[in-house]
Amino acid sequence: MIRSRSQRWMCWLLLVFGSALARGQFQPTVAEELKMTSEPKAPGAAAIYLYREETVDDVYHYHSFYARIKVLSEKGKDLATVSIPYPKGLFKVDGISGRTVHADGTVVALNVKPTDLLERSTGSVNYHRMVFTLPSVEVGSILEYRWQLRYGDDVLSSPDWQIQQPYFVRKAHYQFVPTAHLDRVTNGNGDIASRLMYGGIVPAGAAVVRNTSGRYTLDVSDIAAIPEEEYMPPLSSLIAQVEFYYTPYTTMDEFWNHEGGRWSRRMDTFAAETGGLKQAVRGIVNLSDSADVKLQKLYEAVMKIENTDYTLQKSDAERKQLHEKMVKHAEDVWKEKSGTSDEIALLYLAMARSAGLKAYAMEVSDRNRRIFDAHFLSMGQLDDVLVVVVVDGKEVVLDPGERYAPYGQLHWTHMLTGGIRQSDQGVVLTHTNGNSYKQAATLRAADVTVAADGTVTGVARFTMFGPEALRWRHIAIENDVSEVKKLFNEMVDAELPDGVHGEFDHFIGIEDYESGLMGIVNLSGTLGTATGKRVFLPGEFFESRAKHPFVAEAERKMPVDMRYADLVQDKVTYYLPDEWSVESTPPDTTIPMGEMAVFQAKSAHTASRIDMARSFARGFTLLDAKSYGQLHDFYQRVATADTGQVVLHVTPKMVAR
Repeated sequence: MIRSRSQRWMCWLLLVFGSALARGQFQPTVAEELKMTSEPKAPGAAAIYLYREETVDDVYHYHSFYARIKVLSEKGKDLATVSIPYPKGLFKVDGISGRTVHADGTVVALNVKPTDLLERSTGSVNYHRMVFTLPSVEVGSILEYRWQLRYGDDVLSSPDWQIQQPYFVRKAHYQFVPTAHLDRVTNGNGDIASRLMYGGIVPAGAAVVRNTSGRYTLDVSDIAAIPEEEYMPPLSSLIAQVEFYYTPYTTMDEFWNHEGGRWSRRMDTFAAETGGLKQAVRGIVNLSDSADVKLQKLYEAVMKIENTDYTLQKSDAERKQLHEKMVKHAEDVWKEKSGTSDEIALLYLAMARSAGLKAYAMEVSDRNRRIFDAHFLSMGQLDDVLVVVVVDGKEVVLDPGERYAPYGQLHWTHMLTGGIRQSDQGVVLTHTNGNSYKQAATLRAADVTVAADGTVTGVARFTMFGPEALRWRHIAIENDVSEVKKLFNEMVDAELPDGVHGEFDHFIGIEDYESGLMGIVNLSGTLGTATGKRVFLPGEFFESRAKHPFVAEAERKMPVDMRYADLVQDKVTYYLPDEWSVESTPPDTTIPMGEMAVFQAKSAHTASRIDMARSFARGFTLLDAKSYGQLHDFYQRVATADTGQVVLHVTPKMVAR
């Protein structure tokens, strides 16, 4: 399938050609395929691709796609719905045809008009999604369909072959016919993009072949499905795929030096130090302030700017109607008191420079989307602007475009990622660091009063710092109060013991992004399991129903990406009725994982209360699959420790006569 990435659409290259399309027929049915009920090379698969074929032709300006799928279970029937992303106006979906072939050979043709849905709009481009569903699908059916994507004579669209799919692929054929007139190809900057390059991951035993006419082909077979594992890095950088692109450059250094310089000039032009900004800065900072104090005051000022990435962004036409100025420079953002994340980041850059401080622009890949690859010669892999400042001779990376990000901390998608930045030596490749686990702490506390009949009342406090606090602050911006309450209740109920319900009451510090965010939750319900004269309470109140990661799977294929290092600490107090006395509590436990993580649990009690404490500190973010055995063993031991119980003895209450 063709990726729906705005960066790719913006990199289309212009050229003039004629067009024609070749149409194919469906393959004849094969008895073995009709009868098959499983695929030995993909045990338990819900469906498999019997055959896939993709052709991109930049001579006749079309993409064509053909798929033949065997449905092996109910879940596999989901593949009957096909979705084709495309930018309407620039591209046109055409030639859709399909059929369902039942196991007995009965053929049911697709005869319903596809649905054309508007997905999003960016400037002058509307991104649509063409959707159709094959009819009368059953377990055992073969699904077969094809479609074409046409584009104009003045457009080139090199392919991105997604070789590895969510389902096993028996055979696939890929073909690319590049333009024969490379000397006429220009990119969006007007450069002659006369070189064709490709890169990616090709399955073992396969190879991209270029014939004498310049046509590229790739044939593959028995391609394993994309692994479904917990906490995987961005798959776009790890699975089998090949991406072609036209470029003016021959080497990595040449590309980043030239395009990086062009990028740097754009950053500096937008972040120009104007008289208006210098005047604004003088009203915010004092000459006697240290560099760090100045930077913090400016950070606080730009954090008050409306971030339109979290609100309704106005189009140029709407701005004109409201007599608002088009945003061309950082000063415009300051005057309008609104801007996108990148515009606000560049406003901060301009204000820091206007205060006489050293500051540089940086742009990085979103780590939730892809891993930055300097060998892939595309600016499209860069997503978000950060700012590098100098404090007491040391460089600090800031994230002023990320609404509510604390000063000195990055959104997790901007940690441990790569990109480019300005420096005194020019534009250079760069990367960002990860976080300390102490910066991403979640403190869960609960005071739980248990009655003799097992009913409970109490209050829980969830105090969050770093990424988790930032996530909930963003949720609060993007949703109304009732939706935020619903989402927080769902999170809390997943962490509470069976029978106990949490009702979210309110947040403390929702806009105070430099402090922790606390959620107050009222507890109610029933707790404990009674057996004869004993009652059992969960030893770990917030973890008794936890679904610990990595416990079920003994082996792993992909690296582990936990997003960020973190710390979770629990403090729970049970207040007991007079009839109950403590017989035993879980033993104090410490479980280390080398220097990468540690689990600790402790308890103490008196006649009327039990205090339980739990701490889980994980100092790593990324882990190679080769080290998975150690991780698996660690989480298994933690899961076992979390099942410990408090044993209470029940003494019937004496009734006076």
